[in-house]
Amino acid sequence: MNASQKPILLAALGGNALIRKGQTGLIEEQFWNLRLPIRQVAALSKDYRIIITHGNGPQVGNLLLQQESCPDVPRMPLEILVAQTQGQIGYMIESTLDTELMESGLQKDLVSLLSYVVVDPNDPAFFAPSKPIGPVFSPEQAANLPYPTVKTAKGHRRVVASPDPVTIVEKREIARLLDMDFIVICLGGGGIPVIREGRTFCGVDAVIDKDLASARLAREVGVDVFLSATDVAGVFLNYGKPGEKMLRRITLEQAEAYLDQGHFPPGSMGPKIKACVRFLKSGGKRALIASIEDIEQAAQGHAGTEIIPG
Repeated sequence: MNASQKPILLAALGGNALIRKGQTGLIEEQFWNLRLPIRQVAALSKDYRIIITHGNGPQVGNLLLQQESCPDVPRMPLEILVAQTQGQIGYMIESTLDTELMESGLQKDLVSLLSYVVVDPNDPAFFAPSKPIGPVFSPEQAANLPYPTVKTAKGHRRVVASPDPVTIVEKREIARLLDMDFIVICLGGGGIPVIREGRTFCGVDAVIDKDLASARLAREVGVDVFLSATDVAGVFLNYGKPGEKMLRRITLEQAEAYLDQGHFPPGSMGPKIKACVRFLKSGGKRALIASIEDIEQAAQGHAGTEIIPG
């Protein structure tokens, strides 16, 4: 089978792929944590063309904290910080993947791609920012900040818009790279959010959900298997409550019904289910949600939750 005949698998790695609960985020911890998911992705590259997307919440939060702590250094807008973390995490994933491929005796070409995502400037999210980012402030500090904040369980935090992704700017380049059997690392942190101004793009202060952006890319380049890797074994009904039940295999219609019934909160499993639904409705074959530890097993149908078209 030549490269262009292999199915395409997109693995969307959550933030816990780099920093686990209770860790401080030392670079040694992040590189060590990456080995487990990346080893599994390397193994899957024998049978699939691979896209890897990833979150960046802790990393971009640290950059925001550094900016707040040092007034002598000019502050960068959020779009630039997202671009910085795309380069940082892309390097970490690519170097870890290169090592795992060599140890497995596999030869693959790799590329980390800075990725823009077009959003609609009239998206309702821009008129009601809701995504907390960055450091925690006291009420007194928050009152004097030049941007909106929201009170969270930890304290006051900056909030930005989280608009829907409209299109991935580099979709054609990614499709060509996949046809040449490159493993493509892209869409870090949901991508750099941009709006069109005439013939050019202009960055905006926003955060795009990584899973929703990944689902958009999956539709635009013809992905066959969409896999969202997270810190739980799969999708649960009544998660953390009496009667908790893990769902191993459900249909698209069941996933939509459970979502409408409020089983999946917006801040946790909701966007992943929504991303899977959008992917399948656009012609995708299989959508999977599984733990970081079970990526390979989930792709083989032995772990996680699988959502199927009908």
